[in-house]
Amino acid sequence: MGQGTDLVEGRAARRGRRRGRAALAVLTAAVLGVAGCDAVGGDSPAPSGSASKRPKPAPVWDRSPGSVAAVGDSITRGFDACSVLSDCPDVSWATGGSAEVDSLAVRLLGRAGAAERSWNYAVTGSRMADLTGQVTRAAARKPQLVAVMVGANDACRSSTSAMTPVADFRDQFEQAMRALRRELPRAQVYVASIPDLKRLWSQGRTNPLGKQVWKLGICPSMLGDADSLDSAATLRRNTVRDRVTDYNEVLREVCAKDRRCRTDDGAVHAYRFGTDQLSHWDWFHPSVNGQARLAEIAYRAVTAERP
Repeated sequence: MGQGTDLVEGRAARRGRRRGRAALAVLTAAVLGVAGCDAVGGDSPAPSGSASKRPKPAPVWDRSPGSVAAVGDSITRGFDACSVLSDCPDVSWATGGSAEVDSLAVRLLGRAGAAERSWNYAVTGSRMADLTGQVTRAAARKPQLVAVMVGANDACRSSTSAMTPVADFRDQFEQAMRALRRELPRAQVYVASIPDLKRLWSQGRTNPLGKQVWKLGICPSMLGDADSLDSAATLRRNTVRDRVTDYNEVLREVCAKDRRCRTDDGAVHAYRFGTDQLSHWDWFHPSVNGQARLAEIAYRAVTAERP
């Protein structure tokens, strides 16, 4: 019995030693594995297939595009900034060459570059329904950035009932974006918000000359019967104001669905145009000074690190 007991105890001891050696081997491998990961420094190659070997993706938004095309309405044409009832594209916030404005194109490309690689396809009087045709023409130039400001004329109608319905405004903007993407899938798009038309009325209504020009048909839904403050006139102006707010929300929502589209986050709408920023011909459209302020807003939005 004594010899058998010694034999059993010997076998148990050998099994214990084998289990101990196996555990030590596992522990050693784990320690070496951790040490091996820590040993890969900044100058050492990463393990094959690791994330650090993958090239960083290029940013979707290029803060220094090499060419600019502008589309939109009378504001982008510099209407009434230089002379009464006339376009003045040289002072356009988007592509103008005027030193007084320093347009978005000049700020991005330099004065010589803007003269060669920026184009203005905006048309005075245009509404959102006209945008598809404009972006199609602009796409032929293959611009790297398309600057958009449109929508004021959808609210500036003969009456509030004639304003573009919000659903139609959305459909038309989406159609224009689809047309642009068919031709220029990688172009960037900057979309300016629509100015606060009611503020423009409140600023310009104190000027007799401006009110005479308004009678020629400038934005009658807002500017008509400019001195009236009765309940009907107030309701009419507030209806226009609210429609512009709805349009701006559409611009923001549609643009947000496109990875290469940015808005100004409502900056133009929020800007408090004063008499220095309004045309001294009609006291409604931006003056040269006002165009410069629009250029500043656009440049900040286009060159911001984040939208």
